[in-house]
Amino acid sequence: MTPSAFDKTQEAKLGAELDFAVTEAYNLLRTNLDFAIPAKEGQKCAKIIGSTSACPQEGKSYTSANLAYAFANNGEKVLLVDADMRRPTLAIKLGLPIAPGLSNLLAGHTGDVIHPGVLHENLSVLTAGNTPPNPSELLGSSRMQHLLDTLAADYDVIIIDLPPVNSVPDPIVVSRYTDGIILIVKHGISRRKEVLAAVRALRFAKAHVLGTVYNGYTNGGYHYYHHYYDSASDTKGSHN
Repeated sequence: MTPSAFDKTQEAKLGAELDFAVTEAYNLLRTNLDFAIPAKEGQKCAKIIGSTSACPQEGKSYTSANLAYAFANNGEKVLLVDADMRRPTLAIKLGLPIAPGLSNLLAGHTGDVIHPGVLHENLSVLTAGNTPPNPSELLGSSRMQHLLDTLAADYDVIIIDLPPVNSVPDPIVVSRYTDGIILIVKHGISRRKEVLAAVRALRFAKAHVLGTVYNGYTNGGYHYYHHYYDSASDTKGSHN
């Protein structure tokens, strides 16, 4: 495996800071997800998409944030949720306070902890909150399901940034509340056996694996490139 040659300064860019090629790649990912998740009939109910990776440092949180921006920029009302309570990073990347947030709501906090207008006027963010002693139990609780059901009535899309699936069970327990999971794979970092293990774990739990997002690849002079693979080919997304 050779190291990725992409410019790492591109990795920290968010929303409107992205260059044209990356913006278009996220727009393609957004479109693919729109086709992958059928519209829900009847009362308004958000599409709920989980985002995870096999291991840490694979670009999961940046991908979650930029995908949320792509949906918001398309005119949809979006909520980005940081459900990585053990190592929350979205708040730092977006310049928001970590707490109070999701863990506090699940523990009974009643205040308004959602931050509106982050990166885009249509994008709101719910940060992770204080690190609890029992993240998996909180995320798998009936309170989590009730919270998502309540939020789904107010948004068009909810994107949940989850911890790596090979590290903790959190993505597995949350997957039951989502319409599907995307798996982030990073060029030069992700290993094929780890990606396959993550896919197997998700499928064993009967999670709907929508596909993989392969990022960090230099292509034709563009420094940061995302591609989407549908769930029929997601085990072929990593060649490392």
